[in-house]
Amino acid sequence: MPKEYQATGINLKGMPLGESDRLLTILTREHGLIRAVAGGARKHRSAMAGRSGLFVVNDLHISVGRNMDRIKNAEMLQSFVGLGKTLGKLTAAQYLSELALMQALSAQPQEELFLVLVEHLNRIQNADNQNVLAYLAHGIYHLLAIAGFAPQVHSCCVTQRPVIANLETQTWKAGFSIVGGGVIDLENDGNPNEAIGSEAMYSRVSHYLTAPELIAVQELAQTDLADNILESHATDWLVVERLLRAYAQYHFDRPIQSSALIDNCFF
Repeated sequence: MPKEYQATGINLKGMPLGESDRLLTILTREHGLIRAVAGGARKHRSAMAGRSGLFVVNDLHISVGRNMDRIKNAEMLQSFVGLGKTLGKLTAAQYLSELALMQALSAQPQEELFLVLVEHLNRIQNADNQNVLAYLAHGIYHLLAIAGFAPQVHSCCVTQRPVIANLETQTWKAGFSIVGGGVIDLENDGNPNEAIGSEAMYSRVSHYLTAPELIAVQELAQTDLADNILESHATDWLVVERLLRAYAQYHFDRPIQSSALIDNCFF
């Protein structure tokens, strides 16, 4: 095993260690999740102070220790200073980093996870305040996709028929099943051989979505959010976030601690 290695990584967690060091949890492209000591990072005017902050991307030179690896050198590549300008942006960034930590693996490349996380942190940092919740939901969906269980949003997870929002009927709704893995078509006027009974269908529903909420959910599968989707009402995006939160917590089998602040940040 080499005594030293290099990596490009983003700091996702940090805690004091000893009198002046900081222990960092870093998601790297080349080696996945690592923990390494940033020596002297808590000293006044230390060069490592800024480089050991949260959401800082560094080019790292690391030495392998008997108990803990140590950062020999760090060159800052990117710092998401804009995330700290509002509580909403900071909370959204912590939310996405928590999801990344839930699925990150150690001792193997995590390039896709690294790139997707950094991309969505960039989007949140640069977003107008009223769009942060939409970009958070977008990031959650794409991190779920990397984990291998993004919800099925365009076709019914029961009948596999396309689910199309009906904006002309105010009372129209679609269902969503956390256990079933996606949206449910509540209309039973399709092929009778494909349809299931109303009672069985409704028993699988964990959430209900209005037409605008369904459109927002379906847009999450796209690479970019369209301008008209970003203009969706904030309450629609709050419903979408809560749905994705419940879905992620079910599949990761643990709570998302950062999500507790969402309601306070946006309403």
